[in-house]
Amino acid sequence: MESLVNFVVGKLGDLIVKEAQFLGGVGNQVEWVETELKRIQSCLIDADTKRRKGDARVENWLNELRDVAYRIEDAIDTFYVEIEDSRQKDSSGFLHKFNKLCCMPMKVPCLHKLGKELGQIRDVLDGISKSRVDYGIKELPQDTERGRSQADELPMRAKAYLDVDETKIVGLDDDKNNILNLLLNSTEIPRRAVITIVGPGGLGKTTLARMVYKRAKANFDHHIMLSVSQHYNLADIVRRMLNEPPQEVDLESIMPKLKSFLSNQRYLIILDDVWEVSLWEQLQDALPNNENGSRVMITSRSIDVAPVDLKIPPYKLNLLNDKDSLNLLLKTSLSCQEFDKKCPNELLKLADALSKKCKGLPLALNVLGGILSKKDQTYHAWKDMLNTLDWYSNKGESCMNVLAMSYEDMPYYLKPCFLHLACFPEDYEIDVRDLIRMWIAERILPQNDKKTLEETGEDCLQQLFERNMVQLSSPYTVGDDGRICRVHDLLRDLAIHEAEKINFVTIFRNPQDVNHSHRVTRRASLQSNSHELIKHIGPKTRSLLCFASEIINSLNFPEFRLLRVLEIQRVQNMEIRGLEQLIHLKYLAIQQCYQINLHIESSLGHLKNLETFSLEGTISMVVSEPSGLWTTSTLRHVRTPRFEQWVLPFNANLRNLQTIATVQITEDSYKHDQFPCLNSLRELSLEIRKTNDAIAPIFGTMSRLLSLHIFCYPTISVPEELVYPTALPNYQDLQSLSLIGMWDKGVSLEARLFPRHLAILSLNNSRLGQDPMPELGKLQSLKKLILIRTVLCNGTHMICPTGFPVLETLDVWLLEDVDLLRVEKGVMPKLKYFRRNNYYKRLKVELPPEIQHIIPDYDYFSE
Repeated sequence: MESLVNFVVGKLGDLIVKEAQFLGGVGNQVEWVETELKRIQSCLIDADTKRRKGDARVENWLNELRDVAYRIEDAIDTFYVEIEDSRQKDSSGFLHKFNKLCCMPMKVPCLHKLGKELGQIRDVLDGISKSRVDYGIKELPQDTERGRSQADELPMRAKAYLDVDETKIVGLDDDKNNILNLLLNSTEIPRRAVITIVGPGGLGKTTLARMVYKRAKANFDHHIMLSVSQHYNLADIVRRMLNEPPQEVDLESIMPKLKSFLSNQRYLIILDDVWEVSLWEQLQDALPNNENGSRVMITSRSIDVAPVDLKIPPYKLNLLNDKDSLNLLLKTSLSCQEFDKKCPNELLKLADALSKKCKGLPLALNVLGGILSKKDQTYHAWKDMLNTLDWYSNKGESCMNVLAMSYEDMPYYLKPCFLHLACFPEDYEIDVRDLIRMWIAERILPQNDKKTLEETGEDCLQQLFERNMVQLSSPYTVGDDGRICRVHDLLRDLAIHEAEKINFVTIFRNPQDVNHSHRVTRRASLQSNSHELIKHIGPKTRSLLCFASEIINSLNFPEFRLLRVLEIQRVQNMEIRGLEQLIHLKYLAIQQCYQINLHIESSLGHLKNLETFSLEGTISMVVSEPSGLWTTSTLRHVRTPRFEQWVLPFNANLRNLQTIATVQITEDSYKHDQFPCLNSLRELSLEIRKTNDAIAPIFGTMSRLLSLHIFCYPTISVPEELVYPTALPNYQDLQSLSLIGMWDKGVSLEARLFPRHLAILSLNNSRLGQDPMPELGKLQSLKKLILIRTVLCNGTHMICPTGFPVLETLDVWLLEDVDLLRVEKGVMPKLKYFRRNNYYKRLKVELPPEIQHIIPDYDYFSE
């Protein structure tokens, strides 16, 4: 509620500033509403406190305030749309010329309508203000407002990865060993066998599956772990098993293809979160029995889903006992340093009582531990938490109420961030970059003048990690840093329940969900293949997210003029029209789609508020470079489709741009001294089609660049000044560098010439004079090293004698002329992930004893 009121107050202020000379008498109405909302704003903390204590009258009061805030937002946004429509209708003649000097004639009817609506809103708001006194809701001083103080106190947090951290897992060691024995014992059970892990939600089935997958996968020729969830598409699952790109697939033709692919391989396939036995019935014929120890593992909440396997009955996962429950709670609530010490007896007794409230459910214990980790480590703070849990337990099932309390315990600015996660389908892999950019477009992040919105979004997401409300996957999932987050099913259910209760988001999964259409939909998430659902999305919708594979044949966006966010993911065969009419649009992403026909009848330069524009991962797309895109001064992030030839113009107005991926620099770019000012740019992905000695000045304006990705066409070589980025100005802060392309001659790398903060380095098709490892080991900040098709002009060995103090990930692919990779003792002490492809099987790898437990991850890909 606080973030909504803040946002609406901001829109009223912007309206006064932008339209002051034209508002006339309406201006007084706008100022009164703004002042009254600010007064009510200072009462929200006390109102929320009373609501949490069960005051139904105050809860209704907050609902009325929410409705009127939405109504104000609608009135302002509709006002701007009607002005734009008037301008478009009168785009020629004398009146058009007159309106360019004075916009008043076209605004008169719009102002009249706005004034009438604000008059009605004023009456409603006046009644809300009076009832506040009747309900005893107190107005708090400005300096106690949580909005300002807590936003300013948000600390900057480092990016975190949450793979399977076995140091914080309790009670699964025996289960892990038992399952591993079933997976790897091909002597006793040589046939294809099916292992099913069953247990209620939140018990740790997925965590256990990830643990055993990490340990077992190197023993199989082909391996994959997939989330299935309640609403699945079998053809899409099979396509992912074959590692094929997003495209339209026919189930009858792709099933034999899968069977043929697996026919001569020992395979491990893990299907996580299966709800229906019909999945296995449909899939089993495509999974051949090779009598070579192939395995299929299924996790499910229901034992009825388990396929019949007489030798391997379903493996039932149990709740934690009291001792393990207490141990897990202490691990998640106390820092490592404090946990290593003896926990004070007074806290230990409280922790024991708190852990028993979770009834042995690991998810509830992790979430409760996340709450306690934010509290003072004192008797009174933990006692208050126990009293609160006792109150919640009186309302129903204690485990679920631990999760509900975790939401209530969040600071106000985190709540809308958590509720927004309800927009995504079950078990969905959410790209962290996209998530934060949606939060920015939705204006649900707290204001902080000391940080960029992206930095504030990182901080809020990190807080959700620390509270165990979201999880991060392995850094192999996507992108350079691989930050993909997931939400546990039970926590997603909580987010949906709380979000739909306050009309924050409406989920459309089935045709029955059209019952939602009686209310105004602010955010709509379409997660079904039903073509009829789109008809029930109202014209006042601000966010539209489409995730189904065949959700609709066409979208005509003049019907949704108030949209701020449009996300279309993994959709096939769609026509899209009218995007240029969405003047409020801030976030536009059409990603991982297939066969999209994007009609842009006129310039996207009309989208004066556009911040994010992404066509990443979309293939077979009928679209040309949108006219006017680069004239939009509000742009912050641009990602183009692969293999498209988009050119960065030399005269573009890009002062706010932070991300460009991928564009070309052509010969014309070198001819102009006034290359675009890119002072805000953080990430650049670039194609170079011609070499030129004058490339360095192009990068001279990028004073804040953190990530640089360069792709050079096969006919040219990587410009020499890009091999060592320190040859270019302003590159000391560069953290990620990727160079794809051959070098003119063998280059001997020198660590001293690389940026000192470089954390990610990827070299592809590089021609090196000698073994680069001794020099690369000197990079003190390097965390991820990728070497692909790297050629050594002198020698066939790569030896790591010293260094790599913080390296966590090592990828080596297609090292044709390298037959030995050796890591000496004491080198790479922080290594967590080691991946190589097995295309050239002669590559021998020697690791020291202390990191030999890191089993190489073999990736398959087509040449």
